[in-house]
Amino acid sequence: MRKESLRFLGAFIALVAVCACLFISCGPNVNYIKRVQSLEENVSSPTTIEELTDAIEKYQDRVEDIIQADAQTGIWWKILATRYMDQNMYGKALEAFRKAVAYYPANQNLYYWIGVCAGYMSKSSLDFDAVGENPKHKEYLALSESAYKRALELEPTYARALYGLGVLYAFELDQGDKAIPLLEKLLTIDTKNIDAMFVLARAYYMNYDFQAAVDVYDNIIKLSSSDTNKAEAEANKKVVLNALYSE
Repeated sequence: MRKESLRFLGAFIALVAVCACLFISCGPNVNYIKRVQSLEENVSSPTTIEELTDAIEKYQDRVEDIIQADAQTGIWWKILATRYMDQNMYGKALEAFRKAVAYYPANQNLYYWIGVCAGYMSKSSLDFDAVGENPKHKEYLALSESAYKRALELEPTYARALYGLGVLYAFELDQGDKAIPLLEKLLTIDTKNIDAMFVLARAYYMNYDFQAAVDVYDNIIKLSSSDTNKAEAEANKKVVLNALYSE
């Protein structure tokens, strides 16, 4: 019995040595790996209808497991990103959303939040070396713009993305002309969006369309139930009227 055990042990050591040679000295042996995988599922070289059907079912189970694991991983990245946002940790949130979008590349919500986080990060990207330029600031703004655009490609009537991109153009990129069509479209979807009206009025003002800006402020005064909003609209309207009559 002891001699047989020793012989078995010797054979086992020899087998390990061969495997080590394959993986270390000679590099990974793809065919060997494939054979091990096939043996693991017991579907080596299926030929009959029954064997082929059995092989498909076994590998299908494995594929489903992988898909479910990937889906869950993507969800966890989204949850982690929102937790970071709750703590105003926009850089961390941006990285987590970047990971999540790798799992869900057609999810418009992820691109919207990437746009939001990148916008916040642009504000924190200062010229710390005082060299007179800040490329990181521009990079974050460009990322924010492209993310909002991608969200709108996936869902053209996505109200939050229309608003976010409109704000970006009107307040950060000084491109009021690009903000106008976005905000006008948004207000056909959400006709009482006071925040969007304020941004649209600003964009009209930036574009020297003073009468259109006045009309929007009048609409805010008419629709808003907030005294603060009414007062702000009245004050802004006076500024625009002064510009209009001084032309």
